[in-house]
Amino acid sequence: MRILIVEDQEELAMMIADGLRAEGMSADLAHDGGRALEMASATDYDVLVLDRDLPVLDGDAVCRTLNAMGHPARILMLTAAGTLNDIVEGLGQGADDYLTKPFSYLELVARLRALGRRGPAGTPTVLERRGIRVDTVRRLAERDGKLLRLTPKELGVLEALLEADGSPLRPSDLLQLVWDTDTDPASTIAKVTVHQLRRKLGDPPLIETVPGFGYRL
Repeated sequence: MRILIVEDQEELAMMIADGLRAEGMSADLAHDGGRALEMASATDYDVLVLDRDLPVLDGDAVCRTLNAMGHPARILMLTAAGTLNDIVEGLGQGADDYLTKPFSYLELVARLRALGRRGPAGTPTVLERRGIRVDTVRRLAERDGKLLRLTPKELGVLEALLEADGSPLRPSDLLQLVWDTDTDPASTIAKVTVHQLRRKLGDPPLIETVPGFGYRL
C-alpha cells in the first residue's frame, strides 16, 4: 500500500513514515498542502494521511480539491482538532476517516489498512496463485500451507507480483509500488529483493525472469 503523509511537523511526519515502512508500506512525505496536491496528481496513492492545519493550502482545501478531481485515494485526516464539531466538519470535506492527535500508532495502522481494503480497485484481503497465499491484513505469506519468513519489502514484492496476475513487472515498477519516491531509480534493491524472495520461496521456482522486461509470478 502506498501512503502520502501530509504533515508540516517534519519530525512527526518522519516518525510516522518510518513506522509505516517497517510495516511494509510505501510512505512519501509532503509538508504543505500545495506540495501534497502536486504529488497526489503525479502518483497513484492508496491513502493520504492529511493534517488539517497546513501551510500554503490547508488540509480541508486539499481534501475538497482531490475529491473534485475524482482522485481515487482514500483520505484519513490526522489532526489536533478533535471536538465533535471538528470531526463532523472534517468528514464533511470529503475525508474517509478522522483520527485526532495524540493518537495510537497501532490504531493509525489499523485504520490505514481498513481504508486500503476499501480502495477503488477492491483489492482482496487474501491473494492466491500457484500455491502462494498472502493475507494482506495479517501480513502473512504461505507456500503450500507452509509459513514463509519474509521481510516487509519481500512481502511487498510478492504482493505486487500476485496483484499483477501473471503480467510482468519491471524493476522500476516494483520500486514505484513497494519503495518510496526518494529511492534512487538506478538502485538495484528491487533486483536484490527478488533474488532473496526466490530463495525463500524455494523449489520449484515460481518467479520467472522475462528477458528485457522484468519478473512475473
